[in-house]
Amino acid sequence: MEKKAIIIKEIITTRLVKGEDLNHHKTLFAGRTAEWFVESGFLAAASLVQPDNIVCLKIHGMYFTRPVHPGEIIKFTSKIAYTGKSSLIAFIKMTKGNDDEFVVSGFITFIHVDEDTKPAPHFIVVDPQTDADKELYEQAKALKNK
Repeated sequence: MEKKAIIIKEIITTRLVKGEDLNHHKTLFAGRTAEWFVESGFLAAASLVQPDNIVCLKIHGMYFTRPVHPGEIIKFTSKIAYTGKSSLIAFIKMTKGNDDEFVVSGFITFIHVDEDTKPAPHFIVVDPQTDADKELYEQAKALKNK
C-alpha cells in the first residue's frame, strides 16, 4: 500500500469541570485530566485511522502549570505530531477555555493494530508545515524509542 502524507490538523474538545472531577484539594484531579488527555489524543489518531485499530501505548508526560477549579471550562487541542510505521504520536495541550491560559501539555503514543491487536502499518506520514509543527515533529520523533 502507498504511503499517504497528511497535513497536521487540530482536534478541539472542551470540558466543564464539575464536582465529581475534583481531588481532595477541590481542584481538577490529575487522574481525570489524564483520562480526558488520552481521549483527546485518541480523537486526533481516530481522525486519521479507524478507531477500532487504535490502542494507547504510553503517556510520555503531562506537565501542569496551574490548578483548575470547579466551574472552569477547559479546552484540549490535540494533533498527531509524528508517525512511525505503526505508531501515531499525539501532542495534547490543555488550556483554560475562555482565555486560553496554558494549563498542561504532553505527548501520547498510540499504536495502529490489526484485528488481533498486533501492530500493523497505517501508511500515514506527517508533513509538518509550520515552524511550530516542525518543532513538535522533532520532539515527538525523539520520544519514539524512549
